Amino acid sequence: MKKVSFTEMKNGSKEDYLLLDKLEKNYVSKTADRIINYLRSYEETLEGYQVSRLEHSLQAATRALRDNANDEMIVATVLHDIGDDLAPLNHAEYAAAILRPYVSEKTYWILLKHGEFQMYYYAHHIGADRNKRDQYKNHKYYHDCIKFCEQWDQSSFDPNYDSLKLKDFESLIKKIFSRKPYTS
Repeated sequence: MKKVSFTEMKNGSKEDYLLLDKLEKNYVSKTADRIINYLRSYEETLEGYQVSRLEHSLQAATRALRDNANDEMIVATVLHDIGDDLAPLNHAEYAAAILRPYVSEKTYWILLKHGEFQMYYYAHHIGADRNKRDQYKNHKYYHDCIKFCEQWDQSSFDPNYDSLKLKDFESLIKKIFSRKPYTS
């Protein structure tokens, strides 16, 4: 494979950067495939839950699909906890960052804030503020994030739920990641 001529970016030529741009576009085009492969291995989980992170995500996405959510929200729901492994203390921000170029402002914001909104269900049991979400009461997507958490996320830890399989969401994931990135 051809490589650039520089060892410091400031010394790169136009030819170097055109090569890198071409290679990067090819790499970006395969993002959905890398995410799907990652999700296939997402069977391990933080100890204590009755379902794996993958099953939790599939349950939440199945609920979103059955509630007639739009395609990007369904994909966002599949991926909402993808940051748990590498960013357990800010997993929501991690997931939101992955999807940000491909989803609307609304979907991005819901993903970004869902971790704080989810605290409503448990924070009071561990000495934290369950109403942390109240700081966003006047935000235009506040109620949408409550819906996301209430109807899809917090209710998706049931080992007996009839969720769809990852393969059922693969075409949607590929569709969203093949979009031209939002520029806003």
